[in-house]
Amino acid sequence: MTQPPVAPVHPAEHNEHGVRRPDPYTWLTDKQSAETLAYLRAERAYYDEQMAPLAHSVEVLAKEMTSRVPETEETARWPEGGWEYFKRVPAGQEHPQLCRTRGGEETVLLDHNALRGDSSYVEVGVVLVSPSTNMLAYSVDVTGDEVYELRFRDLTTGEDLADRVAHTYYGGAWAADSQNFFYVVHDDIYRPYQVWRHRLGQDAASDELVFEDRDPQFDVTCWADRAGKLIIIASASRNTSELWLVDATEPEGEPWVVTPRRRGIEYSVAHLDAPAFGDNERGSLLVVTNDGAEEFRLMQAPLDTSEPSQWGEVIKESTSTRLHGVDIFARHVVLTTVSEARQVLRVVPREQALDWSANGRSIEDAMAIDSGIETALLQLSHNKEADVDDVLVEVESLIHPVRWQRVNLDSGERTEVKVRELPNFSTDDYVVEQRWVTGRDGKSVPVKIARHRTTALDGRSPMLLYGYGSYESAFWPGFDGSLPSLLDRGIVFAHAQIRGGGDMGRKWYLDGRLLHKMNTFTDFIDVADGLASAGLVDGTRIVSRGLSAGGLLQGAVFSLRPDRWRAVVAEVPFVDVVTTMFDHSVPLTAGETDEWGDPRDEIEFQYMLSYSPYDNPPEERRPELLATGALHDPRVMIHEPAKWVAKLRATAQEADGRTLFRAELGEGGHTGPTGRYAHLAYEAEVAAFIANAVGKLTN
Repeated sequence: MTQPPVAPVHPAEHNEHGVRRPDPYTWLTDKQSAETLAYLRAERAYYDEQMAPLAHSVEVLAKEMTSRVPETEETARWPEGGWEYFKRVPAGQEHPQLCRTRGGEETVLLDHNALRGDSSYVEVGVVLVSPSTNMLAYSVDVTGDEVYELRFRDLTTGEDLADRVAHTYYGGAWAADSQNFFYVVHDDIYRPYQVWRHRLGQDAASDELVFEDRDPQFDVTCWADRAGKLIIIASASRNTSELWLVDATEPEGEPWVVTPRRRGIEYSVAHLDAPAFGDNERGSLLVVTNDGAEEFRLMQAPLDTSEPSQWGEVIKESTSTRLHGVDIFARHVVLTTVSEARQVLRVVPREQALDWSANGRSIEDAMAIDSGIETALLQLSHNKEADVDDVLVEVESLIHPVRWQRVNLDSGERTEVKVRELPNFSTDDYVVEQRWVTGRDGKSVPVKIARHRTTALDGRSPMLLYGYGSYESAFWPGFDGSLPSLLDRGIVFAHAQIRGGGDMGRKWYLDGRLLHKMNTFTDFIDVADGLASAGLVDGTRIVSRGLSAGGLLQGAVFSLRPDRWRAVVAEVPFVDVVTTMFDHSVPLTAGETDEWGDPRDEIEFQYMLSYSPYDNPPEERRPELLATGALHDPRVMIHEPAKWVAKLRATAQEADGRTLFRAELGEGGHTGPTGRYAHLAYEAEVAAFIANAVGKLTN
């Protein structure tokens, strides 16, 4: 093929609020039709042909990336039920094994490599050891559509039981008896909406429905609390949550609600396993909520009441610190917080926690545990046991591979447990820093920048700019084994922590959603403009990249400022915004109205229409574009990028850059191939496209 595919045109039209929108490619929504599959195959053939001249470079990049992968890898170990657990990737294998040891003898409990059969793809969802430590619940997807089969393994024999449950989803919990297991089921459009209970040894047809939410805007999941005394069932939309509890020692009992949902009120809970209200021997709850607190506060609630008026405030809201979560240990309460584009754990002694605010202390007065590196991600790792005085944390950055540390909760003292050592890589060869760029409305946007130590920020180097900016996702840039290959070629990498994300707190998110969504896009453009105008990078050689909602970001900035980019990489992009949001039969769409808006409202319709990439192809000369999509992806249907690419081709001008569409027609999910080598092979293709676009494709 020397010319790009031309999608057939089948006249169709939408007419909402008096606006007529031609949609001649709506036929691509039928992904099983022969015509759709033929078009997708043609696009993939064109992509392969256009990338063929870069095949040697892709091979070189892939070899570089895989050369930095240790033959055998192990995580740090964590205690649980008298055992030490860890994950290991054996030499030459793609996927990890779950292992455990006690008394020196190691046992492989679950080998992900053995689960994929003839498929090139495998993803494990639920992986939960029973309280007795003798059973393992796990679930498997071998296509990428996130439909999992739930299985059970007897860990004393290593054999799977006959019990199998098809069509399950993420989330699960063992009851205290290690005989009953709670699991989540999705509906026909992939919305998790039910929790069921399975008893080992019984046919799945006799499983009992525990909870169901028929509201299409709410997603359901479940888990067990750290002490194993409660099963927590959560039903949540984008801005409202409701939690139900089941006594883990009485798995057949009825669930009870913590407090009924109220629109706009979110909350999460942790079980404070000690009496606090009257004679309630089962303890109470610590509740993280935005009820009366935009950046969230910590409350204490009785275990058995649904009346928030009976809750007591434990830690007041801080306008400069977003409280995300609470973890309770035997003698400490650990708070996960975000402040000024940094993630910080804060520790409060348990005996002082309930009187913290009453004694005039704020959340900032709690002992802080940060990464120790300005630009690094820090998070709690596997901490399955409550009766401990130290916790396992993970620290990593764009140039620091993950390291596990144990942190003493009394003193804050750290002990290095394990560092992911990589061959052919040294952190000392690279530099990472945080900068701030002032946007058009005066907001300072944080940007994390990585580069090779020999690459100066002097305006001569090209840049890859990455962004997401949705769902209040605090999208901390961690280590990516493919990135050094770009940095080694003199490309600067920047991660823009733009509005719509959670990197700067709840208000940062609210300023980038619904009728403020345009701020996400202008922040991203302003970061590119700001770094270029400050003379830090070459403004004529900037490539942008993002995935999923970040793919929408790429589609929007591709249309808003086509002159700014040398090339754009839009992975599984959500780009047909208005049409999709009108159609709640599209998987995972109904619940998105609180993120993007409801086009049935004319004001929200007009706003979404103003930035929807499918409805706004660029009129100016377009940069090169690489879009991706996967046939089995349940989160962004492949017709989104397919329709967009078809329309871009139909409206292209001779001077425009190439438009490539990498359509994955085999096994593959939302984030691409699984497996450490398979994913790096994919990254090598993308890296070759990027490096070629900016003239840095040297072998």
